[in-house]
Amino acid sequence: PHVLRYHGRHRQFYVATAVGPSVHTYNVSNALPQDIACLAADRMLIFASYDNVLHAFARNKEVVHTYEGHKARIHLLQPFGDHVISVDVDNVLIVWNIQSEEEYLQVDFDKATFAVSAVLHPSTYLNKILLGSEQGSLQLWNIKSNKLLYSFPGWHFAVTTLEQAPAVDVVAVGLVSGHIIVHNIKFDETLMKFQQDWGPITAISFRTADGHPVMAAGSPIGHIALWDLEEKKLMCQMQDAHSTAIAGMSFVPGEPLLITNGADNAIRVWIFDGPGGTGRVLRRRMGHSAPPTKIRYHGQNGEQILSAGQDGTLQSFSTVHEKFNKSLGRGSINKKKSKKKGLKLDTMALPPITVFASEVAHQSDWDSIVACHQGYITCTTWNYQKTSMGAHKLRPEEFSKHKPIDIYATAVDITSCGNFAVIGLSTGRVDVYNMQSGIHRGCYGKERAHEGAIRGVAVDGLNQLIITAGSEGLIKFWKFKTKDLVYSTELSSSPSAILLHRDSGILGIAFDDFSISVLDIETRKIVRTFSGHHGRINDMTFSPDGRWLITSSMDCTIKTWDLPSGCLIDCFLVDSAAVSLAMSPTGDFLASTHVDDLGIYLWSNRSLYSLVSLRPLPADYEPSMVTRPSTCPVQDVDVAEDEETCDEMIEYVSPEQLGEQLVTLSSLPESRWKNLLSLDVIKKKNKPREPPKVPKSAPFFIPTVPGLIPRYVAPEEENDTQSKVVNLGVLAQKSDFYIRLEEALSTNEYTAPLNLLKSLGPSNIEVELRGLAPEGGGSTEVMLSFLRMIRMMLNRKYNFELAQAYLALFLKLHLKILSSEPNLLEEVSRLSTQLEETWIHLQTLFNQSLCVLTYMKSALL
Repeated sequence: PHVLRYHGRHRQFYVATAVGPSVHTYNVSNALPQDIACLAADRMLIFASYDNVLHAFARNKEVVHTYEGHKARIHLLQPFGDHVISVDVDNVLIVWNIQSEEEYLQVDFDKATFAVSAVLHPSTYLNKILLGSEQGSLQLWNIKSNKLLYSFPGWHFAVTTLEQAPAVDVVAVGLVSGHIIVHNIKFDETLMKFQQDWGPITAISFRTADGHPVMAAGSPIGHIALWDLEEKKLMCQMQDAHSTAIAGMSFVPGEPLLITNGADNAIRVWIFDGPGGTGRVLRRRMGHSAPPTKIRYHGQNGEQILSAGQDGTLQSFSTVHEKFNKSLGRGSINKKKSKKKGLKLDTMALPPITVFASEVAHQSDWDSIVACHQGYITCTTWNYQKTSMGAHKLRPEEFSKHKPIDIYATAVDITSCGNFAVIGLSTGRVDVYNMQSGIHRGCYGKERAHEGAIRGVAVDGLNQLIITAGSEGLIKFWKFKTKDLVYSTELSSSPSAILLHRDSGILGIAFDDFSISVLDIETRKIVRTFSGHHGRINDMTFSPDGRWLITSSMDCTIKTWDLPSGCLIDCFLVDSAAVSLAMSPTGDFLASTHVDDLGIYLWSNRSLYSLVSLRPLPADYEPSMVTRPSTCPVQDVDVAEDEETCDEMIEYVSPEQLGEQLVTLSSLPESRWKNLLSLDVIKKKNKPREPPKVPKSAPFFIPTVPGLIPRYVAPEEENDTQSKVVNLGVLAQKSDFYIRLEEALSTNEYTAPLNLLKSLGPSNIEVELRGLAPEGGGSTEVMLSFLRMIRMMLNRKYNFELAQAYLALFLKLHLKILSSEPNLLEEVSRLSTQLEETWIHLQTLFNQSLCVLTYMKSALL
C-alpha cells in the first residue's frame, strides 16, 4: 500500500509508493538493495522495509536510519511518535527508537493463538496500539509499560485491515470473510456491519471533514465499494478500479479525493464530484501490469517510447517527464462489447502484441501504428493522436468469415510515408494494405512469398524495395510497386529476425544459431558477420548514424558491434536478459526491457558526454555485471577504470614532425608568414596621410617595444638620439637572432634561431633579415648561417611553409649581395636543387590524389 503524508511547511499532501527497490514521492529516493515490501510514513520520515531490514528516509531521498534485528521478513509497519513499530512474519513485534536506532521493546506472540495481521494506533490513545490477528481476536497494548490492556473476542474470521474512523474510539475492522465491522473499542460494541461479495477486505478509508460520511473498501479483484455511514447502506460501486487487488487506499483529508494503488503498477486519484456519489479518475500514473515484450521509439525527437506488454496494452512512455505518458489501451475484437462486460469477463480482449511498427508521417490524418498479436491472424491498427485502437483490422479476405487456428501474423512494417503496411504470415504469405482505408493492395509471390514462415519484413526509405526473410533460410528482394522478385539469396542458417536501417541501407539479420550478419541492400552482399552470443538473440537496434549494431540475447549480455571496423566495442552483463532494445533516434539513450520486469530502463550513451576509447574488446574479454538503472543517480563503479584508459587520448599532443618521410607544416597562423613578400605594399597602404602630431603632455603609460610579446622600453633607449649622418649599421646592437646565428656557425645547431624567428611578427622578421647584410650591421658569415638554417629545414622536411616564406623574403632583400659573394652563391645553388627535388616529389603526390578524387566524382555518374 502507498502512504499519504502532509507537509506542514509546504502545505501539501505527498503520496509515497514503492516502485521496485525505490520510493517514488509524487506531488525520489535512493534505492534499497532489494524490492521494498512494506512502506509507512510519519510527519518527518518515510519508512521502507525489505526482507528483515527497516530503513528510514529523510527528505524523500537519503537513508538516514537503518534498523536491524528481525530474523524474518517484516510485513507490518506503524510509526508511533518517537518510535516505529515493526512486525515480522515470525510474529515478533519490535518497537524501535527512531533517533537512536535501538530496540525499545520486543514482544513475541504465539502464532497458534495470536498471529498479528494488522496494527493500528487509535487516535488520542496515549502509548497504545491495537493489534488484529489471523484468529480474529484483537488486543490493545500499552507499549510504554508493555502490558496487555484488553482483549477483544473478535468475529471468528481473520482480521485483514484496521482503520481509524473520524470519530474517536471508533475503528473499522476488515475481515477475510468480506465483512467490515465498525466497532467502538471503548465500550467493545459493534456500531454497524457491512458485507461485500468480492472476498477479503484489502483496504479501508474514511472520507473526512467535507460533510460526506462515506467509507470506501477495497477488494482482491480490483473493485471498490462506497458505503453511506448515515444510512448504513451501499452507496455505489466502482468496478475495475484496478485490474488486480487494491493494495492501498486513502482519502485526502478535507477533500473529495481518493488515492488508490494496486499490483497492476498503477496509482490513481479519484474525484467525487458527480451525481450518485461515484468517482472518476482525476489523475493517474501507470505502467504495464505485466512485463513489456517489445519497445520502439516513436518519431524522430527521441522523446516517446512505444511499448507493448503481456497485459495486452500498448503504452507510450516519455523520456522527458512522466506526465506525458499515455496508454493507448487494450486490443479488443469489439470495443463496445468489451466496455459492457468489464475487465474480468472480457472475452473480446485480443492476445498480447508481439511485434509492431509505427511511423509519424501521417499520424494526424489516420492510424500510424500496426501491431501483430500472439497466435492471431488479424493485425490491428492504432491511432497515436487519439491514443486509442484504430479503425481497421487487417487480414486476408478469405479469412474474414472464419478465423484459422494455426495461421498467424509474424512480422510487420510501415512505409516511411505512412501510407502502407506490409504484413508477413506464418504460412509464408506477405500482404500490403493501405493504412488510410485498410484496403488490401496485393501480395508478393504467386501464392506466397516464402516456403517457410515469414521471420521479418522491411521496406526501404523510398518505397522501392521490400525485403522479406523466411524460416527456410532465404532472403528475397521485391519491387514494392510491381511486386516482382528482384533477387533472392540463401543464408547460412535460418533467420530469426531482420532489422533495416533505412538511412544507410544496412540490414541486420539475427540467426537461430545465435550469430548475426549485416547485409548491404545496395550490393546485396553480406558485409559483416558477428558471433559471440550464447543464447537466442532477442532484439537488435542500430545507432542513428548506422555505425553501431546493439544486440541483446538470452545469455543476459548486451553487445555493441562497430560496423566499420567489424569489432565488438562494448559488452556488459545484466542480471535479467533484455527482451527488447531500442536506440533513441537522437543517440542519447538505449532503452531496454527485461525478463519478468515491468519497467523500461534507459542507459545513457557515454560517448556523447565524455571521450570514450572505442577500441575492439579482446577475444578473452570477461563482461562485468552492471546493475540496471533505477530512479536515483547510481554511482557507476567502472567509470574510473574507463577514464584511465582515455587519459592517453585526452593528453595527445601533435608532434613537431609527423614522420621523417612526410612534409610537415608548422602550426603557426598564416598571418605570420603569408604576407612577408608584400610588407612594403602593406606599409604604403597603412601610411598616415598627415604626419603624427606629438601629444602635449607625456603619456601616463610606460612605452613598450612593438612586437607580439610586449616588453617595456628601457629608459636609456628612450633618450638615445642618433645622428643622421653616421652609418646606423655600425652603431646598431646585435640582436638575439643575430647572436644565435653566429653561434650556430660553430655548433651547427639551428633549432634556437628558428624558434626565435617563429616567435616574431612579420615586420620584426623583416627587420631581423635586413640586419643580416653588411650595410645593416651584419656579415656574409651570418648570411651563410641563415641559408644553412633553411637547408636544415628542407632536409628535415618540417616547418615547410616557413622555410619557403623566409627564403623568399631573404632573396628579395639581399639579391645583389648574394650574386657578388661566391661562397653565398654556392650555398644558394645547393638550396635551389634541393628545393626542386622536394617540390617535384610533392607535386606527384598532389597530382595522384587529385586524379583519384576526380575519378571518384565522375566515374559513378
